[in-house]
Amino acid sequence: MLRFLHMAPQKNKRRKLNAAGSRYNPQNFQAQDFLKLRQKCLINNALFVDDKFPADRRSIGSGLLPLKKVDKVVWKRPSELVDDPCLIVDGESRFDYTQGDLGNCWFLSAIGAITFQKDIMDQVVPADQSFNKDYAGIFHFRFHRNGQWVDVVIDDQLPTLNGHLIFVNCKTSNEFWPALLEKAYAKVCGSYAALNGGFISDGLHDFTGGAYKTFNLSKASDNLWDLMEQAVKRRAVMGCGTPPGPTPANTVLPNGIVQGHAYTVTGVTKVKSQGKVVKLVRLLNPWGKGEWKGNWSDNSPLWNEVSSQDRETWLEDKNNGEFWMSMEDFCRSYDELDICTIGVDFLI
Repeated sequence: MLRFLHMAPQKNKRRKLNAAGSRYNPQNFQAQDFLKLRQKCLINNALFVDDKFPADRRSIGSGLLPLKKVDKVVWKRPSELVDDPCLIVDGESRFDYTQGDLGNCWFLSAIGAITFQKDIMDQVVPADQSFNKDYAGIFHFRFHRNGQWVDVVIDDQLPTLNGHLIFVNCKTSNEFWPALLEKAYAKVCGSYAALNGGFISDGLHDFTGGAYKTFNLSKASDNLWDLMEQAVKRRAVMGCGTPPGPTPANTVLPNGIVQGHAYTVTGVTKVKSQGKVVKLVRLLNPWGKGEWKGNWSDNSPLWNEVSSQDRETWLEDKNNGEFWMSMEDFCRSYDELDICTIGVDFLI
């Protein structure tokens, strides 16, 4: 069981909160100080160029793109792609982005989970940066790695092909926080190629610094849905994955579920249908499209059997990658669930 740490005296607590590598005092990754580097660029009227994660094939990594594509990659700043680039437009949302030509659904599923928690998003995406005030082509993001928080500096040169971003894309053409966040995480991991396959639990942990537990859904206990409900109430974050199949990776099954793919768990609820209580789970496909087609999907007739209030509250018939399914179908379709929590002792 995860337990609270014993409370230390207030003086020691303050010291711990401000210790190097803590949430409130992250270490500068590769000794790069964001404020100093930005100020130097502003004084010299120059845009930052990151020699520690250069805009070339080394940062993309080997084996990710065919050589004929690698040779055609052009690194462009957002101002070269759109007229009015913004870091964030109307807040960060799980619906902001779609996965690109990189097998990092696990990473994007983790992003989708933390968009519900403004304090976590503000930690990962610091507010002291934009494309307007003090813009110098430099941005920074924070991750919890190897037991400590690190502050990661990048320049805003992004890999493109034919004028379009290769990897994560934002549905709002002039919004760039997902692409820049992805680049910062690629830098921490060594290259974009290093993100090509991974575990949702790693992403959830690196974004929150929390502890996580993985549940085998083929052996799910009767109270797992109740635990998931508690996780939502206690502001934990959740992700899950489907098992690989005999067909090629990312094969979409007839029921709409993608094999060997990561999803964000975005909510749970109960509805009453034909006099019985049904436990539902809401999921998000990081592709930004492609949904479950079975019971309780957007077009399922079962939604006609619930109260108009429940239907209005919970059903959104949009092809945005988010959908509902019963707890039973959830456990049949997915093989693992990860719950990551910060300082809460309800995971057993």
